[in-house]
Amino acid sequence: MPVTLIKNAAAIVTAGNRDEVLYNADILVKDGIIANIGQNLSCVKDRPETPDADMTVINASGCWIYPGLVNTHHHLYQTFTRNLPFVQKMELFPWLLSLYEIWRGLDDETVYYSALTGMGELVKYGCTTVMDHHYVFPRERQNHFIERQFEAAAALGLRFHASRGSMCCGKKDGGLPPDDLTQDVDVILEDCERLVKQFHDPSPFSFRQIVLAPCSPFSVTGTLLKQTAILARKLGVRMHTHLCETIDEERYCMEKVGMRPLAYMESNGWLGEDVWFAHGIHFNDEELALLAKTKTGVAHCPVSNMKLSSGICRIPEMLKLGIPAGLAVDGSASNDNSNLLAEIRAAYLLHRLSRSADAPSGYELLKMATRGSAALLGRTDIGFLAPGMAADMFALDVELLELCGALLDPQNMPATVGYSRPAKWVMAAGKIISKEGKLTGIDEAGILIKARNCVASLLKKSGIDS
Repeated sequence: MPVTLIKNAAAIVTAGNRDEVLYNADILVKDGIIANIGQNLSCVKDRPETPDADMTVINASGCWIYPGLVNTHHHLYQTFTRNLPFVQKMELFPWLLSLYEIWRGLDDETVYYSALTGMGELVKYGCTTVMDHHYVFPRERQNHFIERQFEAAAALGLRFHASRGSMCCGKKDGGLPPDDLTQDVDVILEDCERLVKQFHDPSPFSFRQIVLAPCSPFSVTGTLLKQTAILARKLGVRMHTHLCETIDEERYCMEKVGMRPLAYMESNGWLGEDVWFAHGIHFNDEELALLAKTKTGVAHCPVSNMKLSSGICRIPEMLKLGIPAGLAVDGSASNDNSNLLAEIRAAYLLHRLSRSADAPSGYELLKMATRGSAALLGRTDIGFLAPGMAADMFALDVELLELCGALLDPQNMPATVGYSRPAKWVMAAGKIISKEGKLTGIDEAGILIKARNCVASLLKKSGIDS
């Protein structure tokens, strides 16, 4: 049984039930699980029979340790379509229509290397669990997109919740996406069931789970929504989609089905503790009350919402009402990075600007990115640091010139001050997966060459010179 002792951490922000911060303390990890947290812990005392080869001691002096961050909404394939000049002033619908022309060129290799790139960046900044919403499946091409994403997550050593996303309502049927990026409902449902049976592991400390995730009200039919809800509950997996992201979406639902987006989702069986929506910006008071009553969750994506000029999610009210809420970076092309640590600060500043004293504290937003996000994914084994929890955590070196005078409050610092460099190290299941800003599971230099070739190939297919 591998044993790791993390010694002398300047501060440990547990984000636990009592919101403890432990100073000059240690963490003992056994077989990927936290065995103890406290002062003056010893590997030898707790497990004298452990051979020296199975014991690792990490000196965390000068570091603050936090629970691993949990990202609850992403589109990893978009990593290779960032910083494109011609979409920078667009809002969601025209932005999507422009980028669909590039995304139709996705293939297995592009999906694999974009996943490595996007998840690799997330890892460097403290993220240990990633949920991705992949919904682009070119109709006329065989693919193994979800399989390749799981391969990338395994290479990096993080926990991965893949979604089998979908689009079935193209332009000819009144939807937004091109028809060649849609699939038949039967094909979608069959593949959803296949992937759940192949990959979904609901056991504690799981590294692989599947979510069923039709893309949005403007790209799928009510039939697919209803059948997905039935299948997901039959198979015991969670459900996810975009909702209430823009006024254009609200207008589309009113014109198409005569209902506001949430009422439409309710009519198709999409409310409950096993459902969470991405964005959730334009809910009214009655809808917030319904979300609270049904414990339907929301993934907050502040940077994406700002970049696409979509609006500001009502997070202060959601937290007060007890609506499950987590944090997410959203697709890389609408962010344009995969840094959940930076997202915490962006969320803090956005809500301070819009709500002043009613805004959540920096620590509340840190907990959204840890405990709150874990709850959206249905996880009780990650999200805070305590004995019996997964040994998922990251350390920030705080003995830095740029943090001088900013060390009074470890709980709030990531939001109020921010941290603009990679974590000192990042651990998932007791294993270091990033150290000093370098990923330990992959050859970054070699991956970068292949990833750049994928970017060039993808853009060339759509006539863009990279």
